Amino acid sequence: MNSLTGTFWATALASLLVGGLSACNTNGGMVPGPLRSPLASPWPSPTHAPIGASGPAAQVPLSSFKILHTFSGGSDGANPDASLIDVNGTLYGTTIRGGGGSACPPGSCGTVYSVSTTGVEKVLRRFNFGEGSGPTAPVIDVNGRLYGTTAGGGPVPCPGLGAGTVFAVSMTGHEKVLHSFGERSDGAVPVAGLIDVKGRLYGTTAQGGGAGCYLGSGTVFSISTTGVETPLYRFAGGSDGGGPQSALIDVKGTLYGTTYYGGGSGCYGGCGTVYSISTAGAEKVLYRFAGGTDGAAPAAGLINVNGTLYGTTTGGGNSNCNGGCGTFYSISTRGAEKLRYRFAGGTDGANPTTLIEMNGALYGTTTGGGGSKCYGGCGTVFSVSTAGAERVLHRFRGGFDGSVPTGLTNVKGVLYGTTLDGGLRCFQKIECGVIFALSP
Repeated sequence: MNSLTGTFWATALASLLVGGLSACNTNGGMVPGPLRSPLASPWPSPTHAPIGASGPAAQVPLSSFKILHTFSGGSDGANPDASLIDVNGTLYGTTIRGGGGSACPPGSCGTVYSVSTTGVEKVLRRFNFGEGSGPTAPVIDVNGRLYGTTAGGGPVPCPGLGAGTVFAVSMTGHEKVLHSFGERSDGAVPVAGLIDVKGRLYGTTAQGGGAGCYLGSGTVFSISTTGVETPLYRFAGGSDGGGPQSALIDVKGTLYGTTYYGGGSGCYGGCGTVYSISTAGAEKVLYRFAGGTDGAAPAAGLINVNGTLYGTTTGGGNSNCNGGCGTFYSISTRGAEKLRYRFAGGTDGANPTTLIEMNGALYGTTTGGGGSKCYGGCGTVFSVSTAGAERVLHRFRGGFDGSVPTGLTNVKGVLYGTTLDGGLRCFQKIECGVIFALSP
């Protein structure tokens, strides 16, 4: 999930659907406020010269980069906010807007689409509000069907834009709502994707769990492929964390994830956590971020490389970016955390989100930094070693080049990704995003 400016979704989801988090402060922490909505305002721009504790990123020739598809904002969708997935050589993804569905907020409810590695895009499903609205996460493939979440919409009568859904869609576009959030204290606003563990799906909601549609600090849940949903854990928002925005990962039968806030008294509500949880719902906090140089507000999921977990924080790390430009860290499954790299907010990027592994190296995106455009940089694609040596592969320039990159996936050594912004202007001059390919 990432950010974009000036739309109905920004105001509505920030104020109604996604509560509990927000932008950085100038003391190295995070100010409690609304969770980052699919179209919330961008992270603050760097306010100092880029100086990170680990030094500037290595200066290397930028990689081969190509735009595959530019979203028009009409029936083809707009503003992809999630990574693509590879199913037998075809890529599948979601857009949070566009599609022209019925009963939707301005900009429509979003789409599920496929795109070839040469850039031929096809919409599989255009959401109507009752089916869900604003899919902010990747879909997953389970036995030839795609499963995913929408942050809003659904038939449950929650105020505003709805509490979200879990859905399934066939490769021919037939969609089925498996579960609608907002009832039974089961959570609300699932902004993260699902994982498949032995045929059962697991996910998180960024809100809910309390006695009402949006009350509570989020949940972990499981759901069958036929739609039987079970809340496993309800976050209290204190020492246990709150507001999970990332998907879970499975390591030898135990699930691991991050919460965007909570965990301690820093950052005006806690700087976020790394936690483990059993498939039966027993949660354990492995690490509580302290803010400042330690990092704060982990919005991305973890990845497992040879038994060690790696992740990013969107804030903290240094005094730049009005509260830090983010970090890259490692953590053992027992909770031993080590800071590997602090983003400086200049040419090396700022506010990292996505992180994937390819052939032993790690690759990711930052939603800001990289240059002087886009009020502090349009974002980057970077690689980083497990020891923390970072280098920039591409610096986005905005406009037709795209900005605010939101996800990566690897197909035969080529990175494919999306940008939330950039491309063609649509929806009251908001740009609708692109799909790109990059050869490292």
